[in-house]
Amino acid sequence: MYPSVDIIIPYYKRRDLLERSLDSLEQTIYPAMSIIVVDNGGTEAGLVFLVKRYRNARLVRLPENKGYAGGCNEGLKNSSADYVVFMNDDTEHDPLWLEHLVREALDDDRIGALQPKILSLNPYKKGKKIFDYAGAAGGMIDRLGYPWCLGRTFSGVETDNGQYDRGQDIFWASGVAMFVKKSVAEELGGFDEDFFMHMEEIDLSWRMKLAGYRVRSVPSSVVFHEGGASLPGGSPEKIYYNHRNNVTMLLKNRSVAALLWLLPLRLLLDIAASVFYLTQFPGGIKKSGAVFRALAFNIRGFSAIMKKRRTVQSSRVVDERTIFRHVPISLFYRR
Repeated sequence: MYPSVDIIIPYYKRRDLLERSLDSLEQTIYPAMSIIVVDNGGTEAGLVFLVKRYRNARLVRLPENKGYAGGCNEGLKNSSADYVVFMNDDTEHDPLWLEHLVREALDDDRIGALQPKILSLNPYKKGKKIFDYAGAAGGMIDRLGYPWCLGRTFSGVETDNGQYDRGQDIFWASGVAMFVKKSVAEELGGFDEDFFMHMEEIDLSWRMKLAGYRVRSVPSSVVFHEGGASLPGGSPEKIYYNHRNNVTMLLKNRSVAALLWLLPLRLLLDIAASVFYLTQFPGGIKKSGAVFRALAFNIRGFSAIMKKRRTVQSSRVVDERTIFRHVPISLFYRR
């Protein structure tokens, strides 16, 4: 008996990408897979007929755009599967990608989330195996709260030469293709919808680890990602969401002792980032302003964030030292 898996795909106005991804999922070799496409506030009449073309696929429509986080949560509410995969609509897939993930999950009841190896789609079609920026071989984080990946740093990505082909515990699983035990996602309340987009998967993975679940990479499973379909890299809006959600995530998940030294330092680093953005042309002023918009959001919403923090910390069973035992102080200094 195969465990059931629902692929949940939030969708927003890129029919060509969605159709390509659904075509690829049709080639997946796994007998108990279904697909839930969540239309984030769209009005495309033809979308109903597109989704009906695919086996075991159904469409859920939202009256407004609730972002990646809200779209995934809506899919979760409509799922009755054992596992779910939160999937970007600009992906393609190795036929056995899902089989490998399910086998790994069945080997360990403590698994909360798994991530496949994520390669960049367009270079792969030209014969180059390059890790994708959004997840690569597994998500990590430093003690300052800056995320990075195995196979990716701030500056670029690595060629896949098999250097990360052994599965391991990671800090977070990428929302490009995040395999999750459904009962765990429900227990923790799913994604934080106030994130809207960017870093919501890091926050959920962090909450899983605090609650005693494991997050691991499964490099035998391979997914290909085009990237940049939602917000282009370096855009003011992407800068805003990344800075905003990163601070929110720290406030919710880190210990009080850590926040006492971390928050003043992060304030200085964010101000330094805003000064750096001013040097960029074009759009330097908007990029710099996005950092201050992000800080203002967290100041205005501090009370609501603290309420969420109390919920997160009440379910904590793993202490701070254990969580950060093998985490570097900074990306530029790894123990």
